[in-house]
Amino acid sequence: MISLGSRVEAALSAGRPVVALESTIISHGLPRPDNLRVAREIEKTVEAAGAVPATIGMIGGRLVVGLSDAEIEHLATADGVVKLSVRDLAPASMKKADGATTVAATATLAARAGIAVFATGGLGGVHRDAPFDESADLSTLARTPIAVVCAGVKSILDVGATLERLETLGITVLGYRTDRFPGFYLRDSGFGLDWSASSPAEVAEVLRARVSDAAVLVANPLPADEQIDPALHDRVLAEAMAGLTRGRITGKDVTPYLLAHFHAATGGASLAANIRIILRNASLGAQIATALG
Repeated sequence: MISLGSRVEAALSAGRPVVALESTIISHGLPRPDNLRVAREIEKTVEAAGAVPATIGMIGGRLVVGLSDAEIEHLATADGVVKLSVRDLAPASMKKADGATTVAATATLAARAGIAVFATGGLGGVHRDAPFDESADLSTLARTPIAVVCAGVKSILDVGATLERLETLGITVLGYRTDRFPGFYLRDSGFGLDWSASSPAEVAEVLRARVSDAAVLVANPLPADEQIDPALHDRVLAEAMAGLTRGRITGKDVTPYLLAHFHAATGGASLAANIRIILRNASLGAQIATALG
């Protein structure tokens, strides 16, 4: 059972633009107290661009599309908040858990609620040196009709293999004012794109013209002067990958380790870039939702 927040319910009923937002960035993606400040700033950014924010999460086993400010604060400050992908939603509900939704879960719930646009930071994908280890984001988006505004996939992943999987799954990837696929912290991951859009109106045209139930990814890169220095990025990534091997770190522990290493080794530059990414994507998502009408 999905509950709609009052603002989101009113906006959907009136046909006003709504942008879905994930909650894992609040509980698991950013350190305290930055997480609550940034969560509120993301919502304000969506509002400033003319849309209604719908942050999605679970409170006491109840799925909420459009968390209130008090509920967002709870997820930002409570201990024991569970990270929820699609497969986790039902058992977490049974356990009356507090939970933060991943890209996969947020996209699923947003689409069920009738929201057409979702803004996030970066997608999960295929892990380096472990092609069997693939984020549920990819298969979920293959069957979820929603536009996902993101900064590509994190460069800690196998970007080339992830793009191949996106193609196989029939997920359209549009570069926003670029023909290069962004690498989250980096403007260019080293891979090109077949299609691009130059405005929110063009993205809206693509969304109206699609004939499948797969998502459309809108890859929105950081400006060159806002990305992490590429040389620093490459050095830190190499160090992080070596640390995985030394520590025999595998499975679900890989991504948290790599992100924590980036934060420490870049002196916080990766965290600052992460925040810039989500705010830029929130603004673009709201512009696209508005262009859709």
